[in-house]
Amino acid sequence: MIRKYKSHPWHGISLGNRAPEVVKTFIEIVSTDTVKYEVDKETGYLCIDRPQKYSNVIPALYGFLPQTISGSRVAELSNQGLNRTDIVGDNDPVDICVLTEKDITHGDIIVNARPIGGFRLIDHGQADDKLIAVLDNDAIYSSYRDITDIPFAVLDRLKHYFTTYKDIPGDSERKCILTHVYGVEVAYEVIRRSIDDYNDYFSVCGI
Repeated sequence: MIRKYKSHPWHGISLGNRAPEVVKTFIEIVSTDTVKYEVDKETGYLCIDRPQKYSNVIPALYGFLPQTISGSRVAELSNQGLNRTDIVGDNDPVDICVLTEKDITHGDIIVNARPIGGFRLIDHGQADDKLIAVLDNDAIYSSYRDITDIPFAVLDRLKHYFTTYKDIPGDSERKCILTHVYGVEVAYEVIRRSIDDYNDYFSVCGI
């Protein structure tokens, strides 16, 4: 019977036995999308989060890590890095960008990604890390082992997207603040903590 039903991409897909070095990643949107798609947490289907009203396009594959959540352990890293105590997790799965030289034309797919670093973002007082990864065995990007290997122009494009994609022209207040760019070992720690946050959160919820 289980083969008749699609697994929920957040709860029904494993990160894989090579995590955190290589992780199964659910891709929601690609760089050609003019609409931001997001998995509906209740049904697991992609839904339209919002049209991209302005010329701000994600420069990579974008999705999340199954069976992770940005909870208290992930937020603790932001609090430690900023010498604060008030940052909380956003209780969403951990977001991830995947660099590849391939033209992948649609989301709602699973890829194997190799994390190499990330951005520490704070969104209205909530930890909203964006991991940066490369497609496993990619012809071009597979040589990248740490975020410092990414060309400045590519990294700058990613920074610009994540610090502006929620902004409204004319609004002087930034919605997302990038506080740190970190390397591969911190990315692994974010993944480990997010797995523990997930297990704790959903053991209480009974999932």
